[in-house]
Amino acid sequence: MQSRNEKTQTVLIAGGAGFVGSHLCDAHLARGDKVICVDSYITGSQNNVRPLLNHPNFLLVESDIRDLTKFDEPLDKIYNLACAASPPQYQADPVHTMMTCVAGTGNLLQLAERHQANFLQASTSEVYGDPVEHPQREDYRGNVNCTGPRACYDEGKRAAEALCFDMVRAARVSARVARIFNTYGPRMLPNDGRIISNLLVQAISGDPLTIYGSGEQTRSFCFVSDLVAGLMALMDVDPNPGMPVNLGNPGEFTIKELAVMIESLFPTTPGVVYRPLPQDDPQRRRPDISRAQELLNWRPQIPLSEGLQRTAAWFEATLSDSKEFGSRRTKAQDRAAALAVER
Repeated sequence: MQSRNEKTQTVLIAGGAGFVGSHLCDAHLARGDKVICVDSYITGSQNNVRPLLNHPNFLLVESDIRDLTKFDEPLDKIYNLACAASPPQYQADPVHTMMTCVAGTGNLLQLAERHQANFLQASTSEVYGDPVEHPQREDYRGNVNCTGPRACYDEGKRAAEALCFDMVRAARVSARVARIFNTYGPRMLPNDGRIISNLLVQAISGDPLTIYGSGEQTRSFCFVSDLVAGLMALMDVDPNPGMPVNLGNPGEFTIKELAVMIESLFPTTPGVVYRPLPQDDPQRRRPDISRAQELLNWRPQIPLSEGLQRTAAWFEATLSDSKEFGSRRTKAQDRAAALAVER
């Protein structure tokens, strides 16, 4: 919480009704800031911010950043988290995804310039593609299929980064770029196609766990509260680093190891089934967070074993009252399973 003599800041969070964005709204309100949450509800949900609707320092605005609502109120900080972040979501309308990354980010940067607000772009580890360098450092230029089915997101985020750093070099906006690695926790969509939500929903539903490919591919999983702390630290650091910063948990697990951990939480899970690996699915993913440690004094605190328990408890509580899961599976889940990759 801010002290009385500190200026209350006005923070705009695009994508603030999403999984990560809603936790970021909570954190800034807890610090005493005024929060303007902007969301189109394409992947975000008002349920994520419903407890905040009566908060005196919270304003919810329905708007697509590609055609952004005008804001006359002075803004101090702008976060851009407004983009679908899992393959089933961003592949559902790839043109919209690309234009959200490019036109939407451009609109928010212009807004930041008008208000002289600090800006933070939520980029992604997907800019590294299927990496041949391991672990991934920020100076690695990546191995991306620029015309493949994931390009709308991968290349869209790379273009958004380029916009940010062009504005920084022109001294027009103090923009910061966070390259976010796999993140999980409460408020994940159960049908978003990410590996942790997929496996937890399957386990809770009493279905076999689905692994794509051999299961030997690796990921690094960061609990959402750790990520939010990193985003806020990057937004606040002075001077602006002027370079991208990886935010993720460097602990590396195979998908098989993840499945075993989830089976230990749900011992009645009826085994594992294997499906073909989707196109361009990365084989190894692990962040080098040396830069974040040095510049932000940040590193994750929540181990995967603890984070999985907390996330599983949230899913169990949420799904137990949901008619959507009364029949154990939905069309949305089936679509997610068909498109899912190990994110």
